[in-house]
Amino acid sequence: MTYPAFTARPQLIATVILAVAATGFLSARQNVTTKKPTAPKVTDELVYVQTSDGITNAGAVFAAAANSASPIAVIWIHGSLLNFYEPTYVKIGRELAARGLTTISGNTRMHDLGNLAAMRGDQRVRGGVYWGLYSEQVRDLAAWIDFAIGRGFKGVVLVGHSAGATAVQAYQSETQDRRVVGLAIASGRFQPNTTPPDPERLAQAKKLVGEGLGEALLPNPDRPTSFVSAGTFLDLANMGVTLRDFYGVKTPDPPVTRVHCPLLAWFGTNEAEIGTAADLELLKSTLQRLPAGPSRVDTVMIQNAGHMYRGEEAQVAQTIANWAKALVPPPAR
Repeated sequence: MTYPAFTARPQLIATVILAVAATGFLSARQNVTTKKPTAPKVTDELVYVQTSDGITNAGAVFAAAANSASPIAVIWIHGSLLNFYEPTYVKIGRELAARGLTTISGNTRMHDLGNLAAMRGDQRVRGGVYWGLYSEQVRDLAAWIDFAIGRGFKGVVLVGHSAGATAVQAYQSETQDRRVVGLAIASGRFQPNTTPPDPERLAQAKKLVGEGLGEALLPNPDRPTSFVSAGTFLDLANMGVTLRDFYGVKTPDPPVTRVHCPLLAWFGTNEAEIGTAADLELLKSTLQRLPAGPSRVDTVMIQNAGHMYRGEEAQVAQTIANWAKALVPPPAR
């Protein structure tokens, strides 16, 4: 049997075969020349730590590739009403890991509006904005630092976002932990709050706590939909200058004088209600006149960023990574 369509024009068949082969070759060359470099491998891991007073906190580790990892880890502490898996925190953690900085995003007992932090026999220990004790976060941070050092890191950078800034700065001023090689204040307030606690609510809180009713919620006449428990209110009142004027804008011998590691602070350009470039200048000028304090102070404005940095997570990560290059782990003992 013959196939006239093929035998009649062999030159045409050869031309088609060569054209197909050439197309494939060019396509292969194009794939080689336009292939993007492989991004550094980043892994995510859910982890847990237990504090010295028996509270279990959850978190996530965003790990850098072993061949690019820094000996310094970043510990990111959440703000008010938030938690370790807030999408912005996850993105920043992954961006930092891609730049060689393994990052731990960790809960403290203050995560979310309320939580059951622990059970002690039949007694529950509540946490969160309604019931948690802010001053006890030092135990949470100590547990996360122990965890990082246990993973083989030589030092850590503590980053506190928003209300988390209060936690990290209070921790370092109280402990002077030499494993903390840098402190980053992410959109934390610097302006002092010199208004004393409402005396009537303070008296009510003391009475309830004294009667063992610290979990009872106190009404707020100025903000009817805003509550905290009597125990939380009293704890905040007792934090004094640590909460109201940590940087000593109007207070002598402020807690910041007991922080000696480098300090980085920033705001987003779109969060003027929280802080501005003028606030950062106030911070620097205040620290310059104090007799002691951070060994170095750097400030930056994160362009086009609001309070949660959405869409600008890579910029935040790059800011931390650039600053961390100059940080030195403590010498081994």
